[in-house]
Amino acid sequence: MVQETAADEPGTLGFFYKGKTLLSGVDPSERANRVADAVDITDRTLYLCPSPLYGYGLERLLARIAQARDSALLCMEAESELAILSRECFNETLKNHPLLRFAGSLAEGELCKLVRREWGPLTFTAVRTVRLTGGWQLYPTLYETLERTLQREIAINWANAMTLARLGRSYIRNALRNLALVPRCPSLDELSFGRAPVLVLGAGPSLDGTLDALSAHFGGALSNTEGRPFRIVCADTCLPSLRARGIRPDLAVILESQHWNMEDFVGLSGWKIPVAMDLSALPRSGGVLAGRRYLFFTPWTHLRIFDRIEASGLLPTALPPLGSVGLNAVAIALRVSSGTVITAGLDFSFTLDLSHSRSSPGHSARLRRQNRLTGLLNADATFGAAVFPVISKDGGRVFSSPVMLGYRDLFEREFAEFGCSPPQLFDIAGNGLSLGIKVLPPETAFDILSSTGRPVSTPRDFGDNEATATKLAERLKAFTRAEQGRVTLLRNMLTGKDAMNHETLDALLDECNYLWSHFPDCVASKRRPSLEDLKAGDATTVSFLKRVRAEIDPFLKLLGDENSYWG
Repeated sequence: MVQETAADEPGTLGFFYKGKTLLSGVDPSERANRVADAVDITDRTLYLCPSPLYGYGLERLLARIAQARDSALLCMEAESELAILSRECFNETLKNHPLLRFAGSLAEGELCKLVRREWGPLTFTAVRTVRLTGGWQLYPTLYETLERTLQREIAINWANAMTLARLGRSYIRNALRNLALVPRCPSLDELSFGRAPVLVLGAGPSLDGTLDALSAHFGGALSNTEGRPFRIVCADTCLPSLRARGIRPDLAVILESQHWNMEDFVGLSGWKIPVAMDLSALPRSGGVLAGRRYLFFTPWTHLRIFDRIEASGLLPTALPPLGSVGLNAVAIALRVSSGTVITAGLDFSFTLDLSHSRSSPGHSARLRRQNRLTGLLNADATFGAAVFPVISKDGGRVFSSPVMLGYRDLFEREFAEFGCSPPQLFDIAGNGLSLGIKVLPPETAFDILSSTGRPVSTPRDFGDNEATATKLAERLKAFTRAEQGRVTLLRNMLTGKDAMNHETLDALLDECNYLWSHFPDCVASKRRPSLEDLKAGDATTVSFLKRVRAEIDPFLKLLGDENSYWG
C-alpha cells in the first residue's frame, strides 16, 4: 500500500512504499535535479532511470542528454502500482520527449527488443544507471540484472557488427558460389528423423567422457547407424574425434566461412556422412565428405538479394543466425526430429590441458607441437587477459571467455523453452557450463536415447529428381542473368560508360547492398549516402562510390560475367 505525503514540502515524512523511503521529505525535486546535474553525460549512451516516480529531475537530465550525440533515457518501473503513478504524473513534456521512453515490468528479452525497436541495435556503446529516487531499492537485483543484460546485448550487437565488417564479403561470395548446389542438393526441410531421439555433439573437452560412456553402454551398436536406436547430429569439429572412435554420425553441420575450417576434414575425404551446410559456408567444406548435402540459410544481415533469391525459389530453409556451429546443430536437431534431443560436448569452456576433445584439430595440433620446451598445457589461453575461471555444471573449475559466455547465454535464450514442461531438450552431465536446461546423468540420458527399443528407420532418400533439378537450374540461370545485368548497369554508370542518373543509381545501390553492407562505416551507421548526398558528390560520397566500384568486378566474375577483367 502506498503511503504518500506532500513530499515536495520541507518537513514532511516523504514517500514510503513497502517499508522503503522512495522520496525524501526535504525538497525531493531539487535533490533529483542535483543528481541529474552530477551525471557524466557522454555520446551514444543509454541512461537507465529505475523507478522515476513523479519524474523529478528528468527534465534537467534530458536537457543535458540532448547535448550529447545519439544518447537517450529509458525509465523503468518494475512495480505495477508505481508504473501507473508515473504514467499519470509525468507532464506532457516528459510524455512527448523524443529522447525518453518508459517501460513497465519487462523480462530481459523484452527489454532488449524494446531498445532495438526504439533506437536500433547499434545506436549505443554504453549503458549507465541514474538513480533519481529511492524506488530502485524495491528491486535492486532486478534493475542491476536488466542493466547487465542491456550492456551484454549492446556488446553482442557491436561484436556482430565487427564480424560483418570483417566477414560480410566472404559470406555473400560463398553464398553466391553455393547457389550452384541448389539444383542438386535438397533443402534441410526435406530431411526428417521422425520421432527418433537425437544426440547433439559439440567438440568441447567433456565430449571424451561422453563418448567413453557411450561406447561402454552401447558397445558395437554405436558404430552401426542402422542398428542404434537414436540419431547423432554433430558439429563438424567433432568429426575427427568420432572417426577416431569408429562412430559414424547421421548428420554433420557445417557453418564456417573461412579456410581454416578445412582442418576439420583432414583425412575424412570420401567418408559417407550426410551434411547440413549453411549457404554462406566455405564451399570446399561441403565437398570433402561423400554423403548427401542438405542446405540451409542463416541471414547474417538484411540484403535485398535474399528477397530476389527467395522469389526465384532458390533459397533454402532459413535458421536464425546463432553464430555457433554447436547452437546451429541443436536448432537443426530440434527441426528434423520431434523426439527428445540431448546435448553433450557443448561446453563453452575449456580446461588447462584441453580446449577441445581428443583427436579434434586443435588438440591434434598441440600434440604435434609438443616438445621439450612446449608442453600440452594451454597456458597462453588459460592465463589470457580475457579469460576467467568459472564453475562448471558438475561443480568443477573450468575457464571461459566473454565470447564463450555470450554463446552460452544465447543458447539459454534460444532454447530454454524446449527444456520446459514437457521437456524435449536435455544436457548430459560433464565439466562444461550450465546451459540453462535440465542436466541428466549419462545412464539416464542413454536410457532415453534407447527408449525406442528398436533401430530407427533410415530417413527417406529423396533421390535425384531430374525434372526438379532441371527446373531449378533454369531458375538459377535466369536469376544469374538478371543479377549480372543489375550489377553491370551499376558499373557502367560509375565508370561513365552509361549516362549518370542519380535516381537510378540510388535504387541500384539499395538493390545491390551486398556490395557495401560490410563497409565498416556503413555497418556502424546502418546507412549509406542518401540521394541528396549522391547528387552533391562530396568527398565522403565519392569515396563510398569508389569502394563500391572496386567490389563490382569480383562479383561479376562470380556471376559469370565474360567481360570482367578476370573473365
